[in-house]
Amino acid sequence: MTELGTAATPAPTVRPATRRTLLRWMVSFAGYPLGGAVAMLLTGPVDDVRAALAGGLVTGAVLGAVQAWALAVNRRRAIGWTLASALGLMTGLALGASVVGFETGLGDVALQGALCGLVLGIAQTVVLVPWVGRLALVWPLALAGIWTLGWVTSTSIGIRVEDQFTVFGSSGALVATALTGVLPLVLRRRAARSAS
Repeated sequence: MTELGTAATPAPTVRPATRRTLLRWMVSFAGYPLGGAVAMLLTGPVDDVRAALAGGLVTGAVLGAVQAWALAVNRRRAIGWTLASALGLMTGLALGASVVGFETGLGDVALQGALCGLVLGIAQTVVLVPWVGRLALVWPLALAGIWTLGWVTSTSIGIRVEDQFTVFGSSGALVATALTGVLPLVLRRRAARSAS
């Protein structure tokens, strides 16, 4: 009698380079709360346009610098990413907070997050297009949704958004970082293709 069976299919494995890329990117989540804390210390709560502009600039610069480190890009690209992030978050936060009248209800922060993410994404797309081409054009829409989820996540677990922070808390940062993890993978693949 023969035994019928199927060979066990090996579990899919994640390549070490992919794992390192994703782990490094996940560490970049710290840029959100760090940028928000520095902005709160330097510029105070986002309760008017001036505070939104200054706070967004500071938060975006910190977040952009941490993300540039995580992307492991050359100095020129790191500076471009950091500047785009600072200017994008400055403009996006001022627009988003103004549109909702600096209110902090769940719907308000969701709309603010969508607008902020959209404008941040547009600014970062300027830097991404030379790296990834037309694929970069989906980035603003993706960030609009991701930043909405970041704010909704932080608000839903009880973060005191009424304190008018420049960015969502660590819980939202983890969600946003995980959802944007495709970015460093795409950039790594493009770099590998151009090197070969």
